[in-house]
Amino acid sequence: MKQYNFDEIIDRHGTDCIKVDHLEERFGNADLIPLWVADMDFRTPDFIVEALKKRCSHEIFGYTSPSGEYYESIINWVDYKYKWKIRKEWISYIPGIVKGIAFVLDCFTAPGDKVIIQPPVYHPFRIVPEQMDREVVYNPLQLVNGTYQMDFAHLESVIDEKCKVLILSSPHNPGGMVWSKDMLARLAETCSRHGILIISDEIHAEMVYPHNKQVPFPTVSETAASCSITFMAPSKTFNIAGIVSSYAIIPEESIRTKFYAWLEARELHEGSIFAYTATTAAYTYGAEWLQQMRMYVMENVSYVDRFLKAEIPKIKVYMPEASFLVWLDCRGLKLSQADLVDLFRNKAGLALNDGSMFGPGGEGYMRLNVGCPRSVLEQALQSLKKAVKSK
Repeated sequence: MKQYNFDEIIDRHGTDCIKVDHLEERFGNADLIPLWVADMDFRTPDFIVEALKKRCSHEIFGYTSPSGEYYESIINWVDYKYKWKIRKEWISYIPGIVKGIAFVLDCFTAPGDKVIIQPPVYHPFRIVPEQMDREVVYNPLQLVNGTYQMDFAHLESVIDEKCKVLILSSPHNPGGMVWSKDMLARLAETCSRHGILIISDEIHAEMVYPHNKQVPFPTVSETAASCSITFMAPSKTFNIAGIVSSYAIIPEESIRTKFYAWLEARELHEGSIFAYTATTAAYTYGAEWLQQMRMYVMENVSYVDRFLKAEIPKIKVYMPEASFLVWLDCRGLKLSQADLVDLFRNKAGLALNDGSMFGPGGEGYMRLNVGCPRSVLEQALQSLKKAVKSK
């Protein structure tokens, strides 16, 4: 069995990557340790690279349709990961999940309609509807005994006839929660009763940690399957976000027919050669690499948790159940959000995501990306320790 090296330092400067080459533009300082945008600093798996090289060796890149092998790789992977048996006709390529959200809003809503989100949550869930002249309605998550839960009483109170869509983050970004089947079923029942379409963004689903179980939204009940669109992708999991390899799964025929016709009319259902090639390779050969990567990431999370408890106990880890993103509770520092950002950025020299960008409930938090070699984390946390002690 091949052992993959996640300790390897790979210099990403000069590749036009957002995470490194845009630090000056985004943070005003090009010399920060980049622990923000949600891609990993690990080498893309060799079986994907080799598949791309093999395809490139043909040296003709004409119009290309998805192969039967492409669809089979998705169907088999979804069955392997979730015991969910999907059909080919349920699947369509989409050129990115954030774009997919915009497409759904274009297809199923009109300007002035309302879109429900559950902050603190991935910020494009707010930005996309706002830029499309849809009204964003907040149904904030509740912290109950230190754990985020959905607030169904509040959800019922904010729903009216203009609410058309709810965008779900599952697993949750930035908190890393894996929602229970019962909670998802209750969400489906509530939204279905009010005629609300649910978009389930499950881009982090493949990275759920052992002892946790990701439940794809349409599988929780017949009701859930009848009122939802699910988005998945190998992009976060296998570090191929730049290839753009997302896809939709829609079991409900009426929703599927309308949305896929909308995509096809604009040729937005057509992927690139490299998206098809990379997805097929990832899902055919990726199980072992994924297992090793998850274990490394989990050890990174544990390292951060141990370090903070021992050295900076006023910052706490909201322990994730999936992915490489860690939600840091910094409220114990008793700083304003501006001062908190200043501490991380200007005093510690770190580029993290400001928790307030994730909406109400994000104040006092920062989002840390641990998808990097442990030596980078060690350097970052030592720098943060020094900054906190000197403040």
